[in-house]
Amino acid sequence: MTAAVPGIPGLRKAAAAVLALGLSAALAACSGDGGKGGSDPKLSVTGAYVSQPPMTDMAAGYLTVRNAGGGADELTSVTTPLASEVTLHTTKGTRMKQVSSLEVPANDRVELSTGGDHLMLTNLSHRPKVGEKVSFTLHFATSAPIEIKVPVEPTTYRPKD
Repeated sequence: MTAAVPGIPGLRKAAAAVLALGLSAALAACSGDGGKGGSDPKLSVTGAYVSQPPMTDMAAGYLTVRNAGGGADELTSVTTPLASEVTLHTTKGTRMKQVSSLEVPANDRVELSTGGDHLMLTNLSHRPKVGEKVSFTLHFATSAPIEIKVPVEPTTYRPKD
């Protein structure tokens, strides 16, 4: 049994309450996302472009979706006034395959580039010219759509790293 401090009633209870509150705050700060941007996705788009198509009815689009958040998301579709249809494709080796979505992992990115994952734009409204800007709207499973203006680059264009 411990003795009470004379003249300061309830000091022990108050100290215990302050200690419990401090420990709760410390635990809350240490748990959760570990300082990685929360559990929600935080998406941005960089490096977007369309290659000037050699044909009049089909083009390819490339971009990188970065996710600075602690939660994953999925790119589910892309729309543009340039094409009546935009499909998502993956490439494994020499095989191209249409997919319904592309994962955007937490604290990571999905990169759509030549020879890899990419967008296929079909039934073009016109053949875009180098220097033209094309509007894209990217749609995601959980995040709000992202609207971007995409430059048309020469067919042989390869972005710098």
